[in-house]
Amino acid sequence: MDFRQTYCFDDLLLVPKYSDIKSRSEVDLSSNLSTGINLGLPVMSSPMDTVTESAMAVAMQKAGGLGVIHRYSSADQQAEFVRDAMASGAKHVAAAIGVTGDYEERAGILYDAGARIICLDIAHGHHAMMKSAIKKLKEVFGDDIHIMAGNVASLEAFDDLSKWGADSIRVGIGGGSICSTRIVTGHGVPTLQSVLDCSRSAYDTKIIADGGIKTTGDVVKAIAAGADFVIVGSMLAGTNETPGAVLTNVSGEKYKEYRGMASKKAQYNWRGKSSTPEGVATTVPYKGSVKHTLQDIAGGLRSGLSYSGSRTIAEFQAKADFIIQSSASQLESNTHIFWRNK
Repeated sequence: MDFRQTYCFDDLLLVPKYSDIKSRSEVDLSSNLSTGINLGLPVMSSPMDTVTESAMAVAMQKAGGLGVIHRYSSADQQAEFVRDAMASGAKHVAAAIGVTGDYEERAGILYDAGARIICLDIAHGHHAMMKSAIKKLKEVFGDDIHIMAGNVASLEAFDDLSKWGADSIRVGIGGGSICSTRIVTGHGVPTLQSVLDCSRSAYDTKIIADGGIKTTGDVVKAIAAGADFVIVGSMLAGTNETPGAVLTNVSGEKYKEYRGMASKKAQYNWRGKSSTPEGVATTVPYKGSVKHTLQDIAGGLRSGLSYSGSRTIAEFQAKADFIIQSSASQLESNTHIFWRNK
């Protein structure tokens, strides 16, 4: 049995490097997803029913990112979300599908609605059904669509999905803030470690870091580790553009619902029954417009690149130098004046 040390976002820090960047406006955050699809901000919104429908897809486009519309609705309703987003000005919209049932028909409906990025969205992407689905979609659509597949946690899985024909791959299993996969199944790899591993692949398939990203610093670390993009859910949850009503508790505090798609509540909502739950449902404070969150992410990324003296993501990844931080340094890395004064 093989045992090895792995690292998550809080275990590592980036070493600052010499910089001649006078203004962070000099930093270019663009990243190319595929031919004709270049994102000015390497950030995507998660295909969750409390995160991404048409309003979020439009907001992501305006910020330079990409919205991935969830699959937990009828195919016609999902297609309507795509059309609404594109009629409202979103040039690129991704839409998620499964790998069983009507996924071929749904892909066709979404294609007709204008989606050219199809996300094969399953919890364990290193699977025979994923292989079959990628092959079928490639046979039907060829290079007319970009296939985003996942999720995977290992280099072996990343290479297999790349070999099967995936154009980009979501990397990370069990790291989401409302995911309980590791607790329920005992399986998973820290997302940052998975990205580090998959970045060694000989394939040029795009890496999308997914799960465990809590702060803009984590976004910076994921990109430094080799991710071309990050996909986030909890960071965007609670904003105006997420689906669902803004609610008010007895104390007058506003909030919105946020739930994992493998949670019992979500499963009952979209298919009327629940298998073994691998997620939870909760509420998060209301945050207002998502544009402020996306501005913070972009600002953190520009600052992060500038600390390494890098003007582009490619330059940043070439210069990035990670160090391991101890538990004491993790405490020091957080704001701690309030602890000291207690």
